[in-house]
Amino acid sequence: MAHDTSRPSNNNRQSIDTLKTSGFERRLSIAKTSLNIGRRWAGNSMSGIFLDKQARSKRNQVFMEAQANYVAEELGKLKGSVVKIGQMLALYGEHILPPEITKALQTLNDDTATLTWPKIEQTLQHILGDKLNELEVDSVPIGTASLAQVHRATVLETGEQVVLKIQYPGVAEAIDSDLALFKRLLKVSNVVPQTRALDTWFEEIRDLLHNEVDYNTEAATTERFYSRLVDDPRYIVPKINRHYSSKRLLCMTYEPGVSVTSESLQLISHERRNAIGQAAIEVMMQEIFVWGEMQTDPNFGNYLVRISDNVDELDKLILLDFGAIRQFDNTLLTIARNLLRAGYHHDHQLMVEGMTGYDFFNTMSDKVRSDIASLFLLATEPFSHPDANPDIPADCLDEQKRYIWADSKLHSRISERATQAIQSFEFNLPPKEFMFISRKFIGAYTFLTVINAHTNSEKLVKPFL
Repeated sequence: MAHDTSRPSNNNRQSIDTLKTSGFERRLSIAKTSLNIGRRWAGNSMSGIFLDKQARSKRNQVFMEAQANYVAEELGKLKGSVVKIGQMLALYGEHILPPEITKALQTLNDDTATLTWPKIEQTLQHILGDKLNELEVDSVPIGTASLAQVHRATVLETGEQVVLKIQYPGVAEAIDSDLALFKRLLKVSNVVPQTRALDTWFEEIRDLLHNEVDYNTEAATTERFYSRLVDDPRYIVPKINRHYSSKRLLCMTYEPGVSVTSESLQLISHERRNAIGQAAIEVMMQEIFVWGEMQTDPNFGNYLVRISDNVDELDKLILLDFGAIRQFDNTLLTIARNLLRAGYHHDHQLMVEGMTGYDFFNTMSDKVRSDIASLFLLATEPFSHPDANPDIPADCLDEQKRYIWADSKLHSRISERATQAIQSFEFNLPPKEFMFISRKFIGAYTFLTVINAHTNSEKLVKPFL
């Protein structure tokens, strides 16, 4: 949950006194939505009864889009884990959801109404007791999300600047009922086929959410990443203050910086932006290939940049929010490393041989395996050695043979190739872990495109082979 410290907080954002976190209120809200959807669906079916097949199909698609947007709009009013569930489904559910619902769910936004200060203060009083008197807390939040709100504070005795990530009351307890309500809503709205794959994803989302609302776990994860990166001058990880932290409250050092989309970042030299981009992708490689645990939320709002005023000092990448962490086992890491090696050498046969270890790969015919290997070779283009890969478009490399992410149109080229590959066989859902990693790469692609970074594949990949 990032906050751009280069600009003031928005004091005009709508404020609310209470969250609909009680089971009854949320059931009532979802029930109303379900009822309205049922009525609309019946009305659409009846009014389209005399249309020919093509007209009915077109009309149904328009109706489906309207339904999906209505669902997303109603969910957005609830805050809490309902919004987070929608966001997670939008992020990872493109293989199991119709495009209309994925697109609508992508509009669910963390930056919604803030909870009023008296409610937040009451929550802090409940969690901290007398310790709250040791802090001076700014009543205006510097960040909001679906599960929590962030406020700056000063430790009165030392003057230390900290931030408090305060979980909204009741959201942790509402996760299981929210999931059940969300599934019911999707069922009633007829926008999603009820499949085993959907059930599996809901179980995955349940685990991720329960993990994300446990701030003791997030504190421990943040401390692990802090100790891994504390000696690397390119990175800043906030330091956890355990004295004020608990299961529902996280206290850490305040780390000012600017957002990735900030104009001030565009004003620094291109070589400095290249260094920031290289640092961003290198830490991701460490996550996957060295530490075996990855921040799975690809939102580049989870980064800030501290631009250096001193020419002798590096600009620093601030890594925030270690709630959505996923651990990977050695089997997956071995497969991922083999696929990366094949991509680095741009070797089709090596890629085919590396595709093993999951039913997803083992049930493919030779033709499909070859097509998917070609897709993976394209996806690993930025990580391939330029001398080994004649397929890199000429305008995607600079004079030092570094990869130019912003000119690559890689995402659309992969989508096009994926559509062709998927049409060629009865599509199985990829392993969840692969979907997390591919999403992370898409997040990195967006980040590096926004700051227009050029990266060196040899420096990125060789250490991990």
